[in-house]
Amino acid sequence: MSTQDVRTHTAVHVLKGAVQNVLGAKWTASTYVSDGHGRLTVQFDRKPTDEEVSRIEQAANRKVQEGSEVLEFEMEREEAENHFGKEIYDLFPVPEGVTRLKIVRIVDWNVNCCAEAHLASTSDVGPVRLGKPRFRNSRRELELEFDLADAAPNR
Repeated sequence: MSTQDVRTHTAVHVLKGAVQNVLGAKWTASTYVSDGHGRLTVQFDRKPTDEEVSRIEQAANRKVQEGSEVLEFEMEREEAENHFGKEIYDLFPVPEGVTRLKIVRIVDWNVNCCAEAHLASTSDVGPVRLGKPRFRNSRRELELEFDLADAAPNR
């Protein structure tokens, strides 16, 4: 994974926390990361208002400015589920035979089972700019496209 992709992937975790805090959406359906551009798709029941989208972007950028530590550690699967709940998986299945999980945690913000590489601090992500959200009513999915501020503009 390139350095830019690690930044963008870490931004996904920052954005997930912002979406959870502003909208209450908890389940991620998918993520996409490529060279400073990303997309977070979450299960949600409606298109957010422009004001809510603005609040998501502001919350994500506050977390970036705070420079919160991004913790990575391994835990036994049962211990992780007991401590954090099954929400750590989002909608990504982890085979039953897997007994140890890599956990990524931004304290009081986001916690996920995630095997990808991450930055050590949210401040290393840099500003995040959201594009226009897309809501897929038939699937009850909200797609949030974003760019890192120093990357190419929203596509």
